[in-house]
Amino acid sequence: MAVWIQAQQLQGDALHQMQSLYGQHFPIEVRHYLAQWIEGQLWDSVELENPQDELKAKRLLDSLVQELQRKAEHQVGEDGFLLKIKLGHYASQLKSTYDRCPLELVRCIKHILHSEQRLVQEANNAVGSGGGGGTMDSLSQRHQQINQTFEELRVSTQETENELRKLQHNQEYFIIQYQENLRIQAQLSSLSAVPAEERTQRETSLQAKRATVEAWLTREANTLQKYRLDLAEKHQKTLGQLRKQQTLILDEELIQWKRRQQLAGNGGPTEGGLDVLQSWCEKLADLIWQNRQQIRRAEHLTQQLPLPGPMEELLTKLNSDITDIISALVTSTFIIEKQPPQVLKTQTKFAATVRLLVGGKLNVHMNPPQVKAVIVSEQQAKALLKNESTRNDSSGEILNNNCVMEYHRTTGTLSAHFRNMSLKRIKRSDRRGAESVTEEKFTVMFESQFSVGGNELVFHVKTLSLPVVVIVHGSQDNNATATVLWDNAFAEPGRVPFVVPDKVLWPQLCEALDMKYKAEMHSARGLCDDNLVFLAQKAFSSASINQEDYRNMTMSWAQFNRESLPGRNFTFWQWFDGVMELMKKHLKPHWNDGAILGFVNKQQAQDMLMSKPNGTFLLRFSDSEIGGITIAWVAENPNKRLVWNLMPYTTKDFSIHSLADRISDLNHLMFLYPDRPKDEVFSKYYTPPLSKAVDGYVKPQIKQVVPEYVYCHPSSGNPTYMDQAPSPSVAHPINFAIFPPIDPMMDADGEFDLEDTMDVARHVEELLRRPMANQWDGLFGSKY
Repeated sequence: MAVWIQAQQLQGDALHQMQSLYGQHFPIEVRHYLAQWIEGQLWDSVELENPQDELKAKRLLDSLVQELQRKAEHQVGEDGFLLKIKLGHYASQLKSTYDRCPLELVRCIKHILHSEQRLVQEANNAVGSGGGGGTMDSLSQRHQQINQTFEELRVSTQETENELRKLQHNQEYFIIQYQENLRIQAQLSSLSAVPAEERTQRETSLQAKRATVEAWLTREANTLQKYRLDLAEKHQKTLGQLRKQQTLILDEELIQWKRRQQLAGNGGPTEGGLDVLQSWCEKLADLIWQNRQQIRRAEHLTQQLPLPGPMEELLTKLNSDITDIISALVTSTFIIEKQPPQVLKTQTKFAATVRLLVGGKLNVHMNPPQVKAVIVSEQQAKALLKNESTRNDSSGEILNNNCVMEYHRTTGTLSAHFRNMSLKRIKRSDRRGAESVTEEKFTVMFESQFSVGGNELVFHVKTLSLPVVVIVHGSQDNNATATVLWDNAFAEPGRVPFVVPDKVLWPQLCEALDMKYKAEMHSARGLCDDNLVFLAQKAFSSASINQEDYRNMTMSWAQFNRESLPGRNFTFWQWFDGVMELMKKHLKPHWNDGAILGFVNKQQAQDMLMSKPNGTFLLRFSDSEIGGITIAWVAENPNKRLVWNLMPYTTKDFSIHSLADRISDLNHLMFLYPDRPKDEVFSKYYTPPLSKAVDGYVKPQIKQVVPEYVYCHPSSGNPTYMDQAPSPSVAHPINFAIFPPIDPMMDADGEFDLEDTMDVARHVEELLRRPMANQWDGLFGSKY
């Protein structure tokens, strides 16, 4: 209800815009009397393009009708009687309007609520900026400038309309007087049959009258010509303003919206503002069309009464200019509202939505156009933008690639929703140099044809999607995502498809990685300065811990995802993407809680832990394994304190046993760095104890244990093992004991010895291959 309270305080144009949201499709009285209920419903949980959500929408419609009926029943008294009838009528009206299309009701209310929130936010921004005595922020200033220009254009268009009517009135009177002059001429010609005396008298009178009329006609012809020239000059000035306003909206505001849409593909904030853009484009279309009709009427007046002068050429030029302006508006406002996925797997269903921002205003929906989608290569996209014909129309085959545009009356939008497209096959081009298939870019082109003004103007429109990388297997996804991220982050407006810089400054890349990471974590906690220094050290094989040292360094695409990191068999991006995959699938809550430091190398972990009490541990990402995370902890033997590192866990491990449960199982882990008791941090994520078994079956539990070898005592040579300590909550010190030697699984630096571990595994595997009867021969000496 808070939004509605603020919406009622809007003033001026904002109030008018708010009021225009309502009508027979959704009465403003319903919004007023059910404000709290309406704002309390989960309208955004309904997917408008998902037919399966129609049941949700139907329940919301039924609930809305019931609330209205309940509200009507509670009205009492003389004033309440009329309101009771009105609310009951609205309940029936909404039921009959949306019963067969409940998703349209949800679409309508979502549009209303989002528009109100936008108007309230804009009003608050304006008040906040003005109240502080400072200037309004640049966004509000731009919007104010655009709205002010629209008002000026509305006034000038009305003025030319008045001038045109005046010109038409004067011309009609001129024609009447011209006809009068012709009538006088006819009378003079007929005087030959009149007697001489009478003829002389009448001829003198008619000639005087003709002279007067002709003098008036001459003066009035000059006046009409001046009116026409003045009107043409005003139209020329209005067209200049329209062109300038259109350039501001299409080349700045719409391009910025498209840029926000592209960055949203990397996890940036949602683009928003499309309804505002549509309202501006509709105002442009309305004003352009009014001026075009005025110019056409001026042309008709000129043809009706030709006068010597340059008017015909002037009007031809004006007509050509206004047609160019409206053509640019229509072709530029055919946009992709919902982009197809930028990593596109063959034989997989995908969706997209295209929208014509001026479709409703120009009545294109009266003859709904069809839109076709085709996939084209980068080279074909370049040729299309140069208006060069290509031998092949597409580079693949998309199923279900035709869709009719639908007009949604409640929101005034004309759009086509492709819900079930699928890329059946793809035709790849010859690759350049070291380029892989996951670096090859395609685009989905949407095209349509329609007419406006009763077939007066016919438009063939096309629009290209953001770059798409086509894959055939899930294993290609991470490399394809790298191509998309680089393109989305560093593409420049107006580029040739799909050119991007080969190298960028490290801070620019940091911004893109941080945006992507926060989006994957659904968290405001992104990459801090220390994390970015760690990544720079990894990317540039540097030991510097000073962030300033990396500020002017550049990273090339090859360094990012073509060349492997030194000593590794994976690239920088593959390592970073592996971290994100692990985190978003299993460790997101722990990152958001601040429990995972992550971006810490082995030496840093050792330096951090050595000054902490025994049993202190931290979580860091593995340097050597993609998508791995390890636990480092500090423990003390009688002679030496050491920092140990567990073999890294991966997604597969956490699918079996969660991180919190693994930490709970390891009693020698007591405090999360720097000094937080582990139960305080992780206990809310522990798996509850299993209930008692039923039907006589006991359900087994998985429990993690760690081989407790710590280090070999230098004097004895006997290996030492870490005893399992009590739970940290008991706070007993860690005990150490000497056990008979077994094959160690961790080396003296605290890392697993993979070769020794594999020896044990091979030995067990060999045993299991023997017949059951003699599997244990050699272990126990004889059968028993």
